[in-house]
Amino acid sequence: MSLFGRKKYTLVSVKRKEIPKGLWTKCPDCDNLNYSKELESNLQICPKCNWHFTFGAYQRIESLADEGTFQEMDREMASVDPLDFKGPKTYKQKLQADQAATGLIEAVISGTCKIGKKNAVLAVTDSRFIMGSMGSVVGEKVTRAIEHATAKKFPVIIVSGSGGGARMYEGAISLMQMAKTCAALARHSEAGFLHVSVLTNPTMGGIMASFAGVGDVIIAEPKALVGFAGPRVIEQTIRQKLPKGFQSSEFLLAHGLIDMIVDRKSLKDTIAKLIDYFHVKNKPSDPAGEKD
Repeated sequence: MSLFGRKKYTLVSVKRKEIPKGLWTKCPDCDNLNYSKELESNLQICPKCNWHFTFGAYQRIESLADEGTFQEMDREMASVDPLDFKGPKTYKQKLQADQAATGLIEAVISGTCKIGKKNAVLAVTDSRFIMGSMGSVVGEKVTRAIEHATAKKFPVIIVSGSGGGARMYEGAISLMQMAKTCAALARHSEAGFLHVSVLTNPTMGGIMASFAGVGDVIIAEPKALVGFAGPRVIEQTIRQKLPKGFQSSEFLLAHGLIDMIVDRKSLKDTIAKLIDYFHVKNKPSDPAGEKD
């Protein structure tokens, strides 16, 4: 007891419990805090503002391909360092770091599958791997996927999530992939088969300037950043302020660059309907040639 008849209390420090990392995810568009597990079950879409978060390549394939039908092609194909690129991190170190971080060997996954019970070839780039940029392996895998679709008479669906364009670590070898992928798509088109290009946030640079920009039907997810150079680079170059929402999906739809904006939850059904529609449209009118 103290002199004044009051009890003495000892202050005890209590260690504050830390919130586990990754439990909550803040939306970059509306600042809403989303419970990560609920966000995952909602296909990584913010329930408040409909912002579409980054979706990994295998997650994307799972959401589009009919269950158990995806058969991956060229899985073990990996990049080398043809220029012996030097920098704070060598190209080999960059590849190894992103392989460890993502579990991917390269920035694109391709294969055959069924979408709504319809045969298709599906290729998906992943922005988590060197920003989804295109080197020789990405170009080769996309080209092989297109050529396989042409040989099998399948539609080809390419989902682009690539903030990087041609991969600087490979110089001109990377730039060549733009022409190579487009040439394969030209042959696919000449043979009368469908190419659906799906643009996700972000789709920029050499990817947008090649296979992503030449679809028979070009779909974009809501609020995706789509273009060649980024808005900041353009403003610095032309020394003018760009219009509000410039290079967003909504801006590009209003100006005729893309055909439609489709929510991630509706993407599979939309692609299946497009495959069905173009299959019917492309059927020969001659009864003798109507066999599939």
